[in-house]
Amino acid sequence: MRREERRRVRLSLRGSLFGRLLTVSALVAACSVAATAWIAVQTTSGAIKQEQGQNLTADARIYDTLLGYAAAHPTWDGVDGTVRELARQSGRRIALTTQRRAPLADSAARPSSPELPPQASAIVDPLSVDTALSRTAEGTGGAAGRVDPRAVGPFLLPVAERTALRRTAERYAACLSRIGIAADVVHGPSGRPRVQLVGKDPDRVPDDRCASTELDAPTPAERTALNALDALANACLKRQKRAGIHLSPDLSWDDGTRARPAGVSMASRQPPAPVPSVRTGEDDRATASCVDTARREQLSSYVASPALLFISTEDGTTVPGFDLSPTNTAKIAGAAALVLALTVGATVLAGSRLVRPLRALTGAAQRMRDGADSAPVLVSDDNEIGRLAAAFNDMADHRARLEAQRKDMVSDVAHELRTPLSNIRGWLEAAQDGLAEPDPAFIASLHTEAVQLQHIIDDLQDLAAADAGALRLHPEPVRVEDVLAQVAAAHQGRAETAGVALTAEAAACGVLWADPVRLRQAIGNLVSNAVRHTPPGGRVTLRAHRAPVPPDGDDLAGEVVIEVADTGSGIPAEHLPYVFDRFWRAEKSRSRRTGGSGLGLAIVRKLVEGHGGSAGVTSTEGKGSVFTLRLPAAGAGADAADGDDRRGAGRA
Repeated sequence: MRREERRRVRLSLRGSLFGRLLTVSALVAACSVAATAWIAVQTTSGAIKQEQGQNLTADARIYDTLLGYAAAHPTWDGVDGTVRELARQSGRRIALTTQRRAPLADSAARPSSPELPPQASAIVDPLSVDTALSRTAEGTGGAAGRVDPRAVGPFLLPVAERTALRRTAERYAACLSRIGIAADVVHGPSGRPRVQLVGKDPDRVPDDRCASTELDAPTPAERTALNALDALANACLKRQKRAGIHLSPDLSWDDGTRARPAGVSMASRQPPAPVPSVRTGEDDRATASCVDTARREQLSSYVASPALLFISTEDGTTVPGFDLSPTNTAKIAGAAALVLALTVGATVLAGSRLVRPLRALTGAAQRMRDGADSAPVLVSDDNEIGRLAAAFNDMADHRARLEAQRKDMVSDVAHELRTPLSNIRGWLEAAQDGLAEPDPAFIASLHTEAVQLQHIIDDLQDLAAADAGALRLHPEPVRVEDVLAQVAAAHQGRAETAGVALTAEAAACGVLWADPVRLRQAIGNLVSNAVRHTPPGGRVTLRAHRAPVPPDGDDLAGEVVIEVADTGSGIPAEHLPYVFDRFWRAEKSRSRRTGGSGLGLAIVRKLVEGHGGSAGVTSTEGKGSVFTLRLPAAGAGADAADGDDRRGAGRA
């Protein structure tokens, strides 16, 4: 007997169900992949290679032309002619729609035209250029490099300023020519001329004998645009409680601690693109983000809104097509028949070995479905089926426990809803019988009971979403000090009414990667609970600190500990294991004298666990309680994300 048991324990991979299924699946997969790959290569590679190069070049030209139109026009009105001309030159269908797919222009706008493809070829947005299709944004790098340089907005020079600068540039070029340096006058998208040297090194510094400061100074129109850009950037920095800056013509900044980078002249600069500061750090990242955001905001009213670009053939397809010959069709049919035969054979072989032990599990599941107590399923094989039977037995036991909990919860919910409903019914019947007048006090009483019902339902909905794994979190970098201050301010009025001192103390804890709304909800539930159970003259304190990192731990690892301490009545030691259970109250009568539905702490635990943390409590009866939330601290990636700008994105 022991020898047989040892044999089953030392079951090899070849004899296990997993090994058999793995072998058969590998055989079927190998045949299927080999046949499919061979046929696909033979029938498609030629057609795709033939058209791929032509289509990529044409698509890039179409995209760049429409991008230039969007950069120079505030709306898409009048783009229809450009779209039709591009379609005529490329021999393809070109369509533009809004991001909600409302049509803007279509080269094949006929009743019989096929529907547009489900996937757009590109998004035409001069403030977010697709660098894979256009090279106009190359050279500046970063997020700013994705702004089309043809989008100049308020930096477009009026005729008078443009003429004056052109004359100055021509004099400068003529001076260089006289001393033997060939130079040309080149005009940028904003109309500002610049002198470009001719030769192998066009970016070399010209001779100082012809130096002129007139081309370096911003014109009145450019100064007005820079002042407006200053205001937008400083407004962004002010919201982040950071020092203001002053932007130079090349859009580097000066905050009083360092000068802008030198060596960039107005005569040679392209349309404005933020230049990062030499100094790195959180302030520089935030400043660069605000400058980029301000620039996009300033240009948004001068360029067309983002549009979806669809490039397809006249029949609506977006990729090259091909026709199968009879020979290729026969090959595909033969390969499919072979794969089908192998699949059927493998399924019959493996299925016959699986059916016998699974019948016992099926019968037990049916008995469980009918409500009968299911006896443990015994399977002698020490393989995957045996482990499945063990897991099934554990599931049956767990189901029995859940059923008992469900019955208790139904009873608790009925108890919680009965009191406000009974009160509402009583007041309404009294009014119906003429025993109560519908005065403001009467209405306020009904409103209080209705709010209590809504509160219970909202709490139940949050718990149900957490149990189903559908609780939506929107994490972002969050400073713990700010959250504690906001929660304390929100509950200060209630605390003062109750005669309780409410304070917030937070050391430098760094940044959490958390949902700020849900985090405030969790801490707010604890503060509300603490204020409710603290007598007048007591104190409720919010604290936060960074937990010590182990010596061998990562420098960016660790936890942030948030504590809500009160000097209230405390919780008996025998009740501490149940404080986070649903509908649990220290008062066995479940009186509403102290308020609450018994769901607040359960919601706190679910919200903290959803952030990857944990909740706990310590208490001394008669002295007070301390509720503790432990949340993982954010790493460097989250700190960097604090300065990211995601244009067009919003929170769901």
